[in-house]
Amino acid sequence: MNTLSTIMNLPKRLFFTGVPGSRWSGIAQILEALPEFNCTDRTPERTYEHHSYTGHLGAYFGRGMEFPAELDLTMIDRAWADPAAGTQIVKSHDWAYKLNDVHDLVHSTGDWIMLVYRPDLVSQAWWHEAGGFQIKYPNYDVYTDYAGMLSEIMAQNKAILKFGSKHRLTWQYFDRSWVAETFGLEYENIPETRVWEDILVTVIKP
Repeated sequence: MNTLSTIMNLPKRLFFTGVPGSRWSGIAQILEALPEFNCTDRTPERTYEHHSYTGHLGAYFGRGMEFPAELDLTMIDRAWADPAAGTQIVKSHDWAYKLNDVHDLVHSTGDWIMLVYRPDLVSQAWWHEAGGFQIKYPNYDVYTDYAGMLSEIMAQNKAILKFGSKHRLTWQYFDRSWVAETFGLEYENIPETRVWEDILVTVIKP
């Protein structure tokens, strides 16, 4: 059961990125459980389930995907059956390489950016445990092999941290207090204290 208290206007879009294995999809799904978030991008074709893991739900943008990681808002909105149904979490690993462009865009649109950081090797290990190249959605073929995956994870994390440093962002644990402070939403299903010791999050608002 949710207890909600909205104290700020949420954006139309939350540009969301983290490396493969950072558990960013699970974090996105926690946020999407709140009524203020838009889940009309979910279809059977955009679903991956793996044992007890949260899996993947909804549209992912990027290389080799249904939608490229391009800052075309009309194209982005097409991923949602009802673009006006709440805040869209626009997920792409590739945003890590385009954060400066995303940052320029959100200054004109009023959208936000959310970054998830988890160290390289533990992220690669978790991605492998969750299915690795057997994951059917999103498409990881562009990463080629496990060496290529680690190389991409390292490059994406480096880009995320560089952007965070450039903008002097504050990294925090993902917990109930952080969600309340950042989004103005209280959600009792999120633990009061940090969930993952090796995962940090931050949001940048225009």
